[in-house]
Amino acid sequence: MQETGFAACLTVALRTLAQLSGTWNLPPPYRCAPTVGHVTTPAKHARHRLQIDAALVDFVEQELAPAVELDADTLWQGLADLVTEFGPRNAELLAERVRLQQSFDAWVAQRSPAQLLDVAAQVDFLTSIGYLVAEPTELAIETEGCDPEIGEMAGPQLVVPATNARYALNAANARWGSLYDALYGTDALGSAPPNGPYNQARGDRVIQYVRDLLDRYVPLADGSHSDARHYVVKDAQLQVELGDGTLTGIADSRQFIGYSGRALAPDTVVLRHHGLLIEICFDPTSAVGAGDPAGIRDVNVEAAITAIVDLEDSVATVDAADKVAAYRNWLGLLEGDLTAPVPGRGVRRLESDRVIHAPDGSEVVLPGRAVLLVRNVGLHMYTDSVLDQDGAPIPEGILDAFVTITASRVDLQAGAGLRNSRAGAVYVVKPKLHGPAEVRHAVAILAAAERIAGLPTGTVKIGIMDEERRTSGNLAACIDAAADRVAFINTGFLDRTGDEIRTWMKAGPVLGKEAMRAAPWMLAYEDRNVDLGIAANFPGRAQIGKGMWAAPDRMADMLDRKSGHPNAGASCAWVPSPTAATLHALHYHDVDVKQRQRELAAAGIRTRREQVLMPPLAADLDEDLVQQELDNAAQGILGYVVRWVMQGIGCSKVPDINDIGLMEDRATLRISSQLVANWRLHGVLTDAQIDEAFQRMSFIVDEQNSDDPLYVPIAGSMNAPAIIAALRLVREGADEPGGYTERVLTEVRRQVKTHG
Repeated sequence: MQETGFAACLTVALRTLAQLSGTWNLPPPYRCAPTVGHVTTPAKHARHRLQIDAALVDFVEQELAPAVELDADTLWQGLADLVTEFGPRNAELLAERVRLQQSFDAWVAQRSPAQLLDVAAQVDFLTSIGYLVAEPTELAIETEGCDPEIGEMAGPQLVVPATNARYALNAANARWGSLYDALYGTDALGSAPPNGPYNQARGDRVIQYVRDLLDRYVPLADGSHSDARHYVVKDAQLQVELGDGTLTGIADSRQFIGYSGRALAPDTVVLRHHGLLIEICFDPTSAVGAGDPAGIRDVNVEAAITAIVDLEDSVATVDAADKVAAYRNWLGLLEGDLTAPVPGRGVRRLESDRVIHAPDGSEVVLPGRAVLLVRNVGLHMYTDSVLDQDGAPIPEGILDAFVTITASRVDLQAGAGLRNSRAGAVYVVKPKLHGPAEVRHAVAILAAAERIAGLPTGTVKIGIMDEERRTSGNLAACIDAAADRVAFINTGFLDRTGDEIRTWMKAGPVLGKEAMRAAPWMLAYEDRNVDLGIAANFPGRAQIGKGMWAAPDRMADMLDRKSGHPNAGASCAWVPSPTAATLHALHYHDVDVKQRQRELAAAGIRTRREQVLMPPLAADLDEDLVQQELDNAAQGILGYVVRWVMQGIGCSKVPDINDIGLMEDRATLRISSQLVANWRLHGVLTDAQIDEAFQRMSFIVDEQNSDDPLYVPIAGSMNAPAIIAALRLVREGADEPGGYTERVLTEVRRQVKTHG
C-alpha cells in the first residue's frame, strides 16, 4: 500500500538523512550498514599505531600530561596497548550479547504464552546457553581504601553531566545545603513559595520546622531548641541557655563535634547525627538572625556526600570536541581550578574545606565538597576520536578509562590542593555491563589504566550499575568478579526495564511503564540488589545505591516518598539537584541506615534470582491505557530528543505531557522507545497511530519550549531531525542491540553539527 501524508513525508526524510549520514562504526554485530556520503572527518595525528583526533591530541599533550607530570608519548603508548589488549575482547563480548539474545528469541518462538511463564524452564535454558552462571558459594568483597563517604556514611548522591562546568561545580559544592533556603524556596512544606519579598509568616514556619528537626536529631537534655536563647562552648561542652535562664546541653554530648568563632559567641556549632553533620549558624546582625531569639541565621546539613560526574547517559558527546570538553571539566575538578560564570552572580568555583575547633579547641577540617565518582560509557559505545591500527573506531570506554584515571593522578599527587579522595582512591562507575564476564573485562581495563597512570595497585575502584537483566540474574557473580575493587552497586528502574523489554521483545506485548513499576520481577530486583550487597559485606566498605527522584519541583512528594530508599537499606540514592540533596538528607536522619542494614542482614536474602527473571508480559492491555502510554512516550521522546540532537543537551528538566518538569537522560528515552517498539511489533499499536501521536505531540513540545531562544520548532516539519530520530528509535528499536539509543542519536546529532 502506498504511504500518504505524514508517513510518506517521514519516509522521504529518513531516506534523505540516510543519504547524508556517515557510518556509525561499531564492530559486528553492532555495525550498521554503510550509508551514502560521510560527515567531515576531523584531522587525525598518528601516535603509536593510533590515529587520534587533533582536539584530543592537543588536550592530552598540552593539558593532561603536564598536569599529571607524565610524558605524553608514554601515555599514547599506554593507550595503544590498551586498545590492542582489550579491543578484540570488547568485540567478542558484544557478539556474545547478540548470540544470547538470538538464542533466547529462538527459544521464545518455540513456546506458547503459558509456557513462557514457566520460570524454572527459563532458568534451565538460560543456564544451558551460558546466560546464567553458577552463583558463588561464598560472597564477601575485599575492597579496601575507600573514603568514609563511600564505605561508612549514608546520604544523598548527585549525578551531573561532565559537559556542564557550572552544574558539575554545583554538584561538587552540594556537600552542604541550607535547610532554610531549601524549605522556603520549594514546595517542601506543602505550598509553593510566594512571589515578591520575604514572607515573614512563611519564614517563621520554616524556622519552627527546622527547630523541630533539631529536637528530633540532636535533642537537648532538657527543653527544646525552640526555646534556646544562647549557644556557648564551655569546658569542652556545648551549653544552651533557655528562655527561663536555665542551662542545658545536648542529650548525647558525643553529638557535639565542634564550633567556629569564639567559644562564648560561636559563629557556628557543628553536631552529628547518623553520621551526617548539622551546622547551626549564628549572626544576630543578619536579616534572619536579628529576629531570632538565639541569633540563628541558618541551619546547614551535609547533603550530597558523593556525586557522579557523568560521561554517559546525561551527556551528548558525539565527537572529539565534545569528549575533550567533558574531559577538561573532569581534570579541572580534580585540579581544583575549574570555574564557570554564573550570569549576574560572578564566577563559580569549588568550595574550600571548613576549618572548625573541636570541643577541646584543637583544629578539625570538615570536607567542603562531595566526593566525586566518574561514570565512563558502556562497552557498546565506540568512538572515532581514536582509530586503531586498522582504521576502525576504538571502544569509547577504553578511552574514558585512559583519560579519567590518568587525570585522577592529579588528585593523588603530593601537595594536591582541594583533595577529592582523602583515602587516595579513584572511583569509576561502569554502566550497561551484561554479566560477570563483562565485569571482569571492565576491571581488567581499569587495572591496566591504573598501571599506565602509575597509580598503586587497587587505587581504582569500580561501581557496578545493576541495570541490565543478565547482571541482575548474575549479580552475586558480578560482585564476586570485582571483589577486591567494587565500591558501589545500584538499581535503576528505567534502564533495567528497557533491557527487560528488549529481552522479551519477541515474546509478546509487555506491561506498560507504570504497571512495570509494581511487577513482581521489579520488586524482587530492588530487594535483591540490597540483600546481596549486604550479604557481600558492603556495609562499611562500599555503597548500595538506589535510583533517581526525577521531579525537582516536587519536593513535598519527595519528602513523603523517598524515605523508602534508606528504609530499603540503601546507603545512597540519586537526587536531581543540590536543593533536593539537602531535603533528601533528612531521610538519612529519619532512618538509621546502618541499623536498617543490620536488620536486613539478620533476615537473610529475601529473594531468589528466579523471581528477578519473571516475565513482564501483559495478559491484556486496556485501549485507553495504551493510548495514554503512547501519548506520554511520544511527548517524552520528542521533548528529550529535540534538545539532544539540536542543542547537544544530554540531561535537562523536560516537561512531561502534564507540564511537570522531569530530569531526563537517555535511560528515559530507552524505556519509552522500547515500550512503543514492542507494542508496534505485536500489533498493539499501528504505524498510523504512532505517526499521529508524534505529530500531535510535536505541537505540544514546541509550545513547551517556546521560551527557549535557541529552540528550533519541529511541528509540521516532517524532515525535522528530532522527529526523524524519535521515529527511528521506535521503528528500529525491536532490532537494536540492547535497545540502546546512542546509535540513532549520534548519527542525527553529528549531521546537525555538520550541516546545521
